[in-house]
Amino acid sequence: MSTERYASPLSERYASKEMQYIFSQDMKFKTWRKLWIALAEAEHELGLDITQEQIDELKAHQDDINYEVAKEREKLVRHDVMSHVYAYGVQCPKAKGIIHLGATSCYVGDNTDVIIMTEALKLVKKKLINIINELSKFAMEYKGLPTLAFTHFQPAQPTTVGKRATLWLQELMMDLEDVDYTLSNMKLLGCKGTTGTQASFKELFEGNTEKIKKVDQLIAQKMGFEHTFPVSGQTYSRKLDTKVVNVLAGIAASAHKFSNDIRLLQHLKEVEEPFEKNQIGSSAMAYKRNPMRSERIASLARYVMVDAMNPAITSATQWFERTLDDSANKRLSVPEAFLAIDGILDLYLNVVDGLVVYPKVIEKRLMSELPFMATENIMMDAVKAGGDRQELHEKIRKLSMEAGKNVKEKGLDNNLLELIAADPSFNLTLEELQKTMDPSKYTGRSEEQVEEFVADFVNPVLEENKEILGMTAEINV
Repeated sequence: MSTERYASPLSERYASKEMQYIFSQDMKFKTWRKLWIALAEAEHELGLDITQEQIDELKAHQDDINYEVAKEREKLVRHDVMSHVYAYGVQCPKAKGIIHLGATSCYVGDNTDVIIMTEALKLVKKKLINIINELSKFAMEYKGLPTLAFTHFQPAQPTTVGKRATLWLQELMMDLEDVDYTLSNMKLLGCKGTTGTQASFKELFEGNTEKIKKVDQLIAQKMGFEHTFPVSGQTYSRKLDTKVVNVLAGIAASAHKFSNDIRLLQHLKEVEEPFEKNQIGSSAMAYKRNPMRSERIASLARYVMVDAMNPAITSATQWFERTLDDSANKRLSVPEAFLAIDGILDLYLNVVDGLVVYPKVIEKRLMSELPFMATENIMMDAVKAGGDRQELHEKIRKLSMEAGKNVKEKGLDNNLLELIAADPSFNLTLEELQKTMDPSKYTGRSEEQVEEFVADFVNPVLEENKEILGMTAEINV
């Protein structure tokens, strides 16, 4: 590693080697060669003067790219595609004259971009499903553990730890639907020529429309795709990049929401992200346990959400059949969105896999607020004992304000139950009131909701994708 040049943190700190390879130069140029082979095979099968011997020669040198030859040639001609056509021809003298026949640079450039985004989305899907798997286990483990729920980060009615986890889980399931939909609609550019009219193929095939139409079909099939874009300019519509990166931005938003909740819960000391034995929380405060993984998720997530603007603006500002103001932006915005989301997903999996729950802290906070939340039930019991509902409502309101004042202004424990027991209007003893303090009475259908959601919605997806389960995530720093 050079310490004298800028190095992307996405490569050095966050993204996995697997995702980095997908966007590597080696993956790109090997895909170019696969596309040249697919084109030659399609043209051969449709009757052009291309021999099997030439195709075999191309296949023999598919992976052993002579990078130095291409690099030297590019210094001379200033064109990356033609430099690699030349370098491939040096290795394949018999096939030299038919490489790239009828194609433009976008044939290899754009088709490769689609192939790479597709492979990257498959890796995103794999990691997403593994997070969903771990999070569903967490939800089921804590499906019945009552905890204080918050609206506006103010105490509200109780929920369970597992039910809260299903809220994170549901957003990831929505993201997975988007990934699946996008993957099912990925299309290659095909080979459509300089302005998308297939004019070069009309010349090559002497106007045989059926053969011209089959070129795209055969290329798609050979590269593992069902379809090509039915029409194009010189490039595929840059709207595809917008759609893909928007899916990544959606995952980032879900991860950010999760990370915020974990950071808040860690502040409350109710749930913590993993903290390694020798990890240092602060250089100054030795006791600190900062939620650094969750903070990093939030940090990277903001980057991805903002980055989604790049392909959208690029798509909106393309002129007619082609301009080149997309190129530099695409080289940055699309790969870096994937590298960042890859880092986010590794962090998410790492955090979920090691979440630490503190039931005693959770119980203590819940019990300190539960008397306020139990007032409706207490009032109903008092009415059954002969009280007047409207009168009791007013009294319980005033007593709640008094108890709240004791907690906030005097630092005392919540004494609402004692205040109610002391008021003869309620006709309830302290012992009777304390029996209403079972938190599970106030969590509604939380436990059943977790069971139903996991069984009906999550498990079928996990079963369908069981062959890609079992991932673990190590983070670099």
